[in-house]
Amino acid sequence: MKIKTALILCAGFGKRLNPVTLKIPKPLIEIKKVSMLEHCINLIINLGVEKICLNTFYLGNQISEFIKKKNFPLEIKIINDGKEILDTGGGVLNMINTYHENDYLIFNPDTIWNNDYTSEIKDMEQLYFKKNLNNILLVSQKKFSFDKRFKGDFELMNNLLNRKNKKDYIYIGCQILKKELFKDFVIKRFSISKIWEKLLNKNQLNGFESTNKFNHLTDLEIFKKLKDH
Repeated sequence: MKIKTALILCAGFGKRLNPVTLKIPKPLIEIKKVSMLEHCINLIINLGVEKICLNTFYLGNQISEFIKKKNFPLEIKIINDGKEILDTGGGVLNMINTYHENDYLIFNPDTIWNNDYTSEIKDMEQLYFKKNLNNILLVSQKKFSFDKRFKGDFELMNNLLNRKNKKDYIYIGCQILKKELFKDFVIKRFSISKIWEKLLNKNQLNGFESTNKFNHLTDLEIFKKLKDH
């Protein structure tokens, strides 16, 4: 991997998984005896990324303890959102402000990541650098989703995303973003979708298609189904 640092978004409340998440943060929920966060970290290790930075807010001490206890074989830095939760955009900006690199691989641990994604993410990174892009999102057709309630976010044509016609593609929680995309933003609560919207308006939001089965820990109903799957 050319990208040296992966970011993992771990600050959310996970309210749709109450009462489970009243005592444990969503990234530490286990599927098949392995936590969502560990699934994600294992994939990042397999990708050959050198460093991980993750943000915390809700029940953040549990995540810090988990990282300390597991002793993963790469550098993992933990950054707290601060006095208020920063959402996905503010959380990413708060993390990348501590680095001098330009390109970041960003993961949402709500997806059950596994090593089947390795070649796709490496190919996505290759396309990103080959075409000198500043963004690319990993997307999947709705038919590959375990949770059939997803309505779809985008249409994908020639690696460009839009919202014009059939929105058959879902963002599945992995993207590469260049630091310069955040230059007009300050560290406060905002969604990463604000950056996507700016790019969509200029027809500059890029997508890369995944053909893996997409398992996402949406809510309590899906959690129960995934445990039995």
